[in-house]
Amino acid sequence: MSLQVDITHRLGEFALEVRFEAPTGITALFGRSGTGKTTVVNAVAGLLAPQAGRILLDGETLLDTARGIDLPAHRRRLGYVFQDGRLFPHLSVRRNLTFGQRFAPAGDGPDLDEVCALLGIADLLERRPQALSGGEKQRIAIGRALLSRPRMLLMDEPLAALDSARKAEILPYLERLRDRTEIPMLYVSHSVAEVARLATTVVVLDGGRAVRAGPAERVLSDPAMVRQIGLREAGAVLPARIARHHADGLTELAISGGRLFLPRMETPPGAQTRVRILAHDVILSRAAPEGLSALNILPVRIIALREGSGPGVIVQMQCGEDRLLARITRRSAEAMALKPDDAIHAVIKSVSVSRTDVGTG
Repeated sequence: MSLQVDITHRLGEFALEVRFEAPTGITALFGRSGTGKTTVVNAVAGLLAPQAGRILLDGETLLDTARGIDLPAHRRRLGYVFQDGRLFPHLSVRRNLTFGQRFAPAGDGPDLDEVCALLGIADLLERRPQALSGGEKQRIAIGRALLSRPRMLLMDEPLAALDSARKAEILPYLERLRDRTEIPMLYVSHSVAEVARLATTVVVLDGGRAVRAGPAERVLSDPAMVRQIGLREAGAVLPARIARHHADGLTELAISGGRLFLPRMETPPGAQTRVRILAHDVILSRAAPEGLSALNILPVRIIALREGSGPGVIVQMQCGEDRLLARITRRSAEAMALKPDDAIHAVIKSVSVSRTDVGTG
C-alpha cells in the first residue's frame, strides 16, 4: 500500500508545495519546526483542506481539488495518534481502546488481545488515564488507533512531549509495530534519532517543500542534507545483524562492510538491527592504523567531500553496500589530500555509539 501526496497550500506568508510518495513501512516526515510537517499530515487525515492538489491511498482518491473530491475524515479510514494521546479521562484503558472498534469496518484486523500483546498494555486495562505515565498513554492511543482497523496510521510527533526515559520505553513498541504489522505509517518528527531508529523512508521538508525523499539509509547519509539535519546530528544508518556476544561485554555485529563491536546488546544472535553512527565520531586514516584503543576499523572508499561555511568538511564514504559520513576539519582533509575514489579507513570507538542509536529491523 502506498500514499501519494501532491498538494499546494498557503497559510499567510507560508507557502506549502509538497510532492512525495510513501511506500509500505514507516515514512518519516522530517524537518525543523515550521517546515509544514503537521500541515501535510492534517491534509492526509482530512482535517485540513489544501487549496490545490491530490492525495491517493492505495490508488483510491482521498483528495482531488481539480475534480471536486474531498473525502471526509471519517471515510478515509486512517488512524491518527497526536502528541498528547487525547485519551478520554472518564473511561478506563479498556474502554478507551474499544472505543476505536466502534468505527472499525468488518473484516480481518487485530483484536484487543493482539493489540495488548503487541504494545505490552494488558496489565493496564482497568486503569484510568490519570494513573498512566506519558509513555503508557501514548501506547494506549496507538492501540485505540489500531483497533479502528485503519488502512494507515498517522503519527504527529507522538514522542515530543515525553522525556528521554519515556521515549526509550516506547521506541521498542513502535519498532515492533513496524516489524510485525503490515499497516503503513506516516510519522512526523524533527528528531533525527527517532527517524534513524524507526523510518524505512524519509521525506525531508524545508521551507514548505520536500527537498529529498528516499530510503532512510540513503537520505540520512547524504552530505547534501547536513544543513537540514544539523551538523551535530549528521551521520549514517547501517543495517546490521547480531553475529555473537563476547564474554568481555561486547556484541559483534556483521555489516556489509565488515564487523562492528559495540557494548553488549540484549538482542539474540542472528537478529537484525540498525546502527546510527554520527559523523563527528568517525576518524579517518590513510593506512590501516595499529595500536589504537578503537576496535572498529573499516575499509572504505570516498564518494564525495562537501565543504561547509566553517572549517569543516563532510566526507561521504562507501562501506560495503552502505554509506558512512565523517566530519573532519578542512585542514585535515588537505593534509591527507583526500579526494573521491580514495581507499582509506574509517575508525569508530565502540563506546561512541549510544544505546538510543541502536534499534531493531
